[in-house]
Amino acid sequence: MTSTPRFSSIPAPQSEKRPVSDTRHGITRVDNYAWMRAENWQDVFRDPSTLDPAIRTHLEAENTYQSALMADTKALQGKLFDEMKGRIKEDDSSVPSKDGPYAYGTSFKTGGQQPRFFRTPRDGGPETMLLDGDFEGEGKAYFRLASADHSPDHTKMIWGFDDKGSEFFTLRVRDLATLQDTTEAVSDTSGGGIWNAQSNGFYYTRVDANHRPSRLFYHQLGQPESEDRLIHEETDPGFFLGVGGSTLNDFIFIDMHDHETSEIWLLPANDASAEPKLVAARQTGIEYSLTEGGDVFYILTNADGAKDFKIMSAPVTAPEKANWTEVVAHKPGRLLLGHSAYTNHLVWLERENGLPRIFIRDRQTGEEHSIAFDEEAYALGLQGSAEYDTEVIRFSYSSMTTPTQLYDYNMRTRERTLLKTQEVPSGHNPDDYVTRRLLAPAPDGEIVPISIVYHRDTKIDGSAPCLLYGYGSYGMTIPASFNTNCLSLADRGFIYAIAHIRGGKDKGYDWYENGKRLHKLNTFTDFIAASRHLVAASFTSHDRIIAQGGSAGGMLMGAVANMAPGNFGGIIAEVPFVDVINTMLDDTLPLTPPEWTEWGNPITSATDYAYMASYSPYDNVAAQDYPPILAVAGLTDPRVTYWEPAKWVAKLREIKTDDNPVLFRINMDAGHAGASGRFSRLEEIAYVYSYALKLVGKTQM
Repeated sequence: MTSTPRFSSIPAPQSEKRPVSDTRHGITRVDNYAWMRAENWQDVFRDPSTLDPAIRTHLEAENTYQSALMADTKALQGKLFDEMKGRIKEDDSSVPSKDGPYAYGTSFKTGGQQPRFFRTPRDGGPETMLLDGDFEGEGKAYFRLASADHSPDHTKMIWGFDDKGSEFFTLRVRDLATLQDTTEAVSDTSGGGIWNAQSNGFYYTRVDANHRPSRLFYHQLGQPESEDRLIHEETDPGFFLGVGGSTLNDFIFIDMHDHETSEIWLLPANDASAEPKLVAARQTGIEYSLTEGGDVFYILTNADGAKDFKIMSAPVTAPEKANWTEVVAHKPGRLLLGHSAYTNHLVWLERENGLPRIFIRDRQTGEEHSIAFDEEAYALGLQGSAEYDTEVIRFSYSSMTTPTQLYDYNMRTRERTLLKTQEVPSGHNPDDYVTRRLLAPAPDGEIVPISIVYHRDTKIDGSAPCLLYGYGSYGMTIPASFNTNCLSLADRGFIYAIAHIRGGKDKGYDWYENGKRLHKLNTFTDFIAASRHLVAASFTSHDRIIAQGGSAGGMLMGAVANMAPGNFGGIIAEVPFVDVINTMLDDTLPLTPPEWTEWGNPITSATDYAYMASYSPYDNVAAQDYPPILAVAGLTDPRVTYWEPAKWVAKLREIKTDDNPVLFRINMDAGHAGASGRFSRLEEIAYVYSYALKLVGKTQM
């Protein structure tokens, strides 16, 4: 691969080598760039100014370098930003959801970056603005609202915020009569709280020194935080603790989980002094979740070999596993994704043959029906209802060409009421675009779905550039939903593609299991197969494919760059998890112990270590030609720490044999999710898209 003329020849930052060796399972690895990991990383998450000056200087040099090489795209970035902003209804508002005497919703004001929370009388009337995110975040370089949850008696609200990007959330309580915050404040939380039944206290989870939510507390209003009662503590660092509430406000659910095992304890919502009651003890590989159905719990679980899940029921008074009775049977290949219950109906969201649908069962008669759509690829979202005694639920629908439509659905009459269609102020004609679902053969004979969208005028002769997106981890499914941002690429002749690779649950639980741990290589070979199929089908050519992925999808980017660099004309790796072995060996990092079930434990298992070593992007950088690469990260990211991409970029520059530039852009005021405001985030997307356009020579305005 020869040097590209699309970038100037400004020299890249030089990275000092400070070799550190590590021997595990008889294998010695040398890391020249381990010094980029700040020893005081926990302090940096809370106060970025404490970062080692030498590391800060290096990161700032990286930003200077990427800014210089991207300087010729400034005008294009501005144009893309204006286009994407023009597709957003700036003063947009949700359709309020009814709950008791009120209906609650969110809105944005023209020019506003943050959401606002409001309510109206139940059946319509004037809005009362409960919380203005723009006002609360004024003057802060970073500000993210976590949640806003009203109390059962509708007199108060818990809201949470993070102003560092490091996901240490502070909770406050607002009096909804005065619209003023009380003196209550709880720090270092996961971001939300669950009210008790009396509306005079709430439950919340606190993160520990390693940024893991491990302890559940109860806060009584009017008492200092120091007197909050510790309700439950998770002592296994591989499990996270979460808290939720039931629709009837009868129970508090305490959930302990990793990526394949769960355990739930119950508390009565009206007794803060009660001790938690265990539903079913954790059993490796068994997951379950509860929803309340009056005198029963409905339990979604993969127990007893139900790999794609089934629904059971148990009496509220005796929810132990011995009392579980089957309600919805397991059907291989039909993955049950979530469930909810109401007075007369049981509802669940499922996926079969890669497409979602909503199923509804009458709890009295057992009669079932489904809600589905006819497009080749689409996305469904089940919002349900905030109320238990209802016949009406809410769901959303979209496709890669169809803007999001929000419906109310009467489960008894089966009547759909369209409440809202996503407005695209600058205009959108679905007929201008084509969406397809392709099927790519993988090396082992599996078939990998690919969802694509492109402008109707784009020639399908192999000449079109393509942005190929992939994730493929944690069982996450990337829906074929409407994305106004990618239209800026489609309008410039790009094909926008999503590879539904193994590691997600796009084709059921098997699809996930065959893309994790000792099957992880399938994720990467699936993505490579998707790129080859797009070329074989004359949609694009390899030097016109720009691969994109973030977080675990960033690991995918690093892996395919090592494995098949000639298949791609460029790589975009956002907050990339690329230093896999070092991170999985460091059990002090926030996510490491919970992630062992996903990737393996290289500390205790020589097999896991060797397999991980076979694909870890940082450890497999080779003396070969690579396409141009862009890495994007955030300084205060607790999920994928900044030093992973920093080290990867340095090693690429050291070892690779071509002259293609490797750019590293780091947001010094943000974490894993990037900039916090809706328009600030669009600026980051405009930057990434301008990079893709630059690579294929489409920098025309």
